[in-house]
This record gives sequence, C-alpha cells and structure tokens, in this order.
Amino acid sequence: MSALLEVRGLEVRAGSQPLVEDVGFAIGRGERLGLIGESGSGKSLTASAIMGLLPEGLTAAGSATLAGTELIGAGEGTLSGLRGRELAMVFQEPMTALNPAMRVGRQVAEVMLLHNTRPNRRAAHAAAVELLDRVRLPDPERTARAYPHQLSGGQRQRVVLAIALANDPALLICDEPTTALDVTVQAQILELILDSTRDRDTSLLFITHDLAVVASVCDRVLVMYEGRIVEEGSTRQVLSAPEHGYTRRLLAASTLEVSK
Repeated sequence: MSALLEVRGLEVRAGSQPLVEDVGFAIGRGERLGLIGESGSGKSLTASAIMGLLPEGLTAAGSATLAGTELIGAGEGTLSGLRGRELAMVFQEPMTALNPAMRVGRQVAEVMLLHNTRPNRRAAHAAAVELLDRVRLPDPERTARAYPHQLSGGQRQRVVLAIALANDPALLICDEPTTALDVTVQAQILELILDSTRDRDTSLLFITHDLAVVASVCDRVLVMYEGRIVEEGSTRQVLSAPEHGYTRRLLAASTLEVSK
C-alpha cells in the first residue's frame, strides 16, 4: 500500500516546551488509521500541525508530506489550496466550524466554488443539495435553506461532514467528531464516515479517546501518551494484546471487548 501521508519527526512546541515529540507514522491510500489517547496527550495538536492550523504561539517542526507535498512550514497559500480539497477536517463541535449567519447549503457550495471544482454557483448549489442528501439529512432542499442554529447537533455534524467531503479529499481527518452527540446519533455519524471513506477510497485519520469507536472504524491504531506515540499496530492486535502499560490501562478503563 503506497503512503498518502507520511509524518516524520513531528514536534509541536510552545516556546521551548515540547508538547508533541518525535511523532512518525504513515497512512496508506484508502487506509483508516486511529489515533487514541487521553485528553492532553497531543492527538489534536498532531492533527492541527498537519493541517497548518496550530493555535497562535505554538510552532511545528519535522515533516508531514501529503502525496509528496510538504505541509510543515508550508506557506498559507500552499496550505489553503490543499485544505478543503486534498485534505479536510471534521471537528468535535460543529457550531465552531459553521458560519452561524450563512445558510448551510451556501456553506457547502462555497467550498466547491473556492476550489473551482464546480463551474458556477448554480452547479455548486445543486451539488451541495446532493451532498446533504448523501449524508442523510431530511428534505435536503429545505435543509440547504436553513441556518445552523435551526438544526440539531447531529444534523450540524452531518453538514460539517458534507463540507469536508465536498471536493473528494484524499485525506479526511476526524477529531473527536462524535463526542458531543448522543449514542444513537454517534453510531449514525460513524456509519456515515465509514461509508463515505469506503465509497471514495478516502484515507482517514480518526482521533478519539473511545476504544470502541476505533475498533469499529479503523484498520490500524496509534496510541499517544504525553506527546509521543507509544504503541502502534493493527487495531485487533493493539486492542486484544496491548504491549505498552499505558495501552493496557486504557483498555482496563474501557468496557471494550475485542475477540482474539
């Protein structure tokens, strides 16, 4: 399997304080990779560094190449040309990812117009409605005319997923995308993400602290602890026969059962 994303020696620092250290991994084309660990372990910082979206005051070093293009240290022009087209991200809280003053159909259409993947606004709107239907939103034409506050949390997260998938990105990064949702809606969103990445052969980096989610979604898993990758392997291998003490503690604290 050829690597789509290759990360080598990734570091994130706040001044001289290391927050992420010597992180390295690869994601193959069409592969679904899980990144697990407790809050504060460095999972989201790793994703933000790859996306070029680190908070002010933090710096990244090392290398992360997407289909051969270096992301770490790249200029905003390069990154903005890639974000939303070659790589896209689904965040934990959809209300922070959506513009509250813009109808959701227009927000889905805008990302296509921005990257010129549709010839005009009418074609982009039609594609947006089709995407809203694909992520199983009810009455997609009507939903396209709604504002974010008029939708439920699960519906808003479907809109965010539609935006992320609008330009068929090669890599989709999901950062705790179901944490704020109830269990039933969570299962629906996970099924959507899995179906969408399978249908489009999209690579997936799925960040979570929920081992059951990783078991249901990911082919392979990385375990992160205090800013470092401490274990990696196939999902079944890591979750059924963990080698690192931290992974064993995560499993002990979970109700997950993995067949060996």
